[in-house]
Amino acid sequence: QVQLVESGGGLVQAGGSLRLSCAASRSIFSINAMGWYRQAPGKQRELVAAISSGGSTNYADSVKGRFTISRDNAKNTVYLQMNSLRPEDTAVYYCNAFIVAGSYPYDYWGQGTQVTVSS
Repeated sequence: QVQLVESGGGLVQAGGSLRLSCAASRSIFSINAMGWYRQAPGKQRELVAAISSGGSTNYADSVKGRFTISRDNAKNTVYLQMNSLRPEDTAVYYCNAFIVAGSYPYDYWGQGTQVTVSS
């Protein structure tokens, strides 16, 4: 198991930047993948960015070139640097840990952090 705590959300003007942090309760070195998802009102939760244990990254098309996901194994923390923010980036952002144990997949979620981008 792992507990995840997000921080860094807030209100920012369009074109601004925010950095989200996701602190894990245990070492993330062996976690198969960690990612950031978001959910806007009335919409489904969607993948924003993910990073594997080997450092491979994956981004939603809508954030490519603007967002960067990274991980600091020594601090058990994953970051999402968000630049050139747009009003449509407004959502609750959730940290996710994907773990495969004994051939079974497990998903763990943080409580979410609100990001609001004003126009």
